[in-house]
Amino acid sequence: MRGRLLRVALTGGIATGKSHCLRRFAAHGIPVIDADVLAHEALAPDSPGLRAVATRFGAHLVVDGSLDRQALGRLVFADAAARADLEAIVHPLVYGSIGAWFDNLARTGSASLAVADIPLLYETKHEGDFDRVVVAACEPSIQLARVMARDGLSEADARRRIDAQLPIAQKRQRADYVIESGGAAAQTDASVVRVLECLRADAVALGR
Repeated sequence: MRGRLLRVALTGGIATGKSHCLRRFAAHGIPVIDADVLAHEALAPDSPGLRAVATRFGAHLVVDGSLDRQALGRLVFADAAARADLEAIVHPLVYGSIGAWFDNLARTGSASLAVADIPLLYETKHEGDFDRVVVAACEPSIQLARVMARDGLSEADARRRIDAQLPIAQKRQRADYVIESGGAAAQTDASVVRVLECLRADAVALGR
């Protein structure tokens, strides 16, 4: 039915496999959007977001017109107040883009459900904007090892980044559906399929 769209948020923790899950949803023909990509675009050269960051954190973070993202990351993950200030700049821009994307899909009637990957969904208290929330979850020890390997961080730095988010156990409890993403890729893919079947049934019920 035109305009009846199941709005799904995919979340989890850093390195719990959200990006892989999003790619699998897309491979099954589901429209997807990635908040991390939108956040990156919000701080692109000459953007209002980048100018706001330079004003708040210092022009030294802008090198040859582009944001020194590593330097900014070191700053905000060591200072909760700085992180909150960065989020106050970026999050409204990201959620505005996500809302407009969902609205466009609803207007065109081109899909019955769509998925937005939003890492800090619960932390920003936006879960109420969506019809369903899916959490990609793995064991904390696996998450820690993945962060260290992926980003080349020490255990202490990796723990700081993980601790900046709600514990994955809390996100599991609050989710409508959970994708188990701690095993082999094939196991994660099978979990995505099971959740997608549930979402498709929910979308049918919404459209009645």
